[in-house]
Amino acid sequence: MRTIWIGLAALTLSSCATAPHGIQAERGRYLAKGAYDAKAMLPPPPAKGTPLAERDRQIFHATRALKDTPRWSLAQADNVEENVLEGYACALGVTPTLQANPKLAGLLLRMSRDVRPAVSGPKLKYRRPRPYLAEGGPICINRSLGLSIAPDYPSGHSTWGWSVGLLLAEIAPDRADAILARAKAFGESRVVCGVHNMSSVEAGAQNARNLFTTLKASPAFQADLAAARLELEAARAKGPAPDAARCQDDAAVLARPLL
Repeated sequence: MRTIWIGLAALTLSSCATAPHGIQAERGRYLAKGAYDAKAMLPPPPAKGTPLAERDRQIFHATRALKDTPRWSLAQADNVEENVLEGYACALGVTPTLQANPKLAGLLLRMSRDVRPAVSGPKLKYRRPRPYLAEGGPICINRSLGLSIAPDYPSGHSTWGWSVGLLLAEIAPDRADAILARAKAFGESRVVCGVHNMSSVEAGAQNARNLFTTLKASPAFQADLAAARLELEAARAKGPAPDAARCQDDAAVLARPLL
C-alpha cells in the first residue's frame, strides 16, 4: 500500500459516456478505451497573437514577482503530486493515512490510470510549449529536460488536482466548497511556478470535470466511491485534525489574490 500511495502522481502524468455493451474497461482502469476522449472534449489552446494568448503571457510575467514568497513555497509543495492528499488535509478536516484509508488509496490509484490518457492525449495533439521556454523569468522547480519536452496544454497537475478534489468533494460534501477552492489553488500553483499558462491550467480543470462526469457513469467507480466515503467518514470521526497553525498559514497565503 505504501507503493500505491506514493506512486499516484507518477502513474497519472506518464498519461461523458458509458462503455458500449460487451466492452469491458481495460484492466486497472474504470473506463473502456475511448469512453472518454479528451482530445475531442477540450478546445485547442489559444493561438499566438490572440487576446487569450496575450493574457497568458501577461499572467506569466506578473506572477514572476511571487518568487520566494509564501505562495511560491506552496507552489513548490504542490509540485510534489504524491503529497496531493496532504495538500487537501486542511480543506478536508483530516489527513488521510494508509492505515485508515486503504480504499481511498486504491480508488485514487485506479482513477489515476484514467487520468493519464486524458492528459497525454491532448498534450500530444497540441504540443504547446511551456511558457518559460518562450518568456524569460524564474520557475519554481528545476529546468529538467523532461519538463521542457512535456507539452503545456492541458496541465497534468491541474487535471490530477481537480480530479482528486472532485472526488473528495463527492465523498465529503459538507467540505466541498473548501475542497474545490483548494483544487483551484492546486492548479494555480502551476502558474505561480511558471511551468504552465493559465489557459492550460483552466483546461486541466475542465478536463477533470469532463472526466469525472464520465467516471460517475461507471458502476465500479460508484461502488469504490461509496466504500471510500464510508472509510473517510470513519477517519474524520476518529481524527486527528490537521495541524491548526499550518492550516491557518495556508489559509492566509491562499486568501491573497493571485494577481
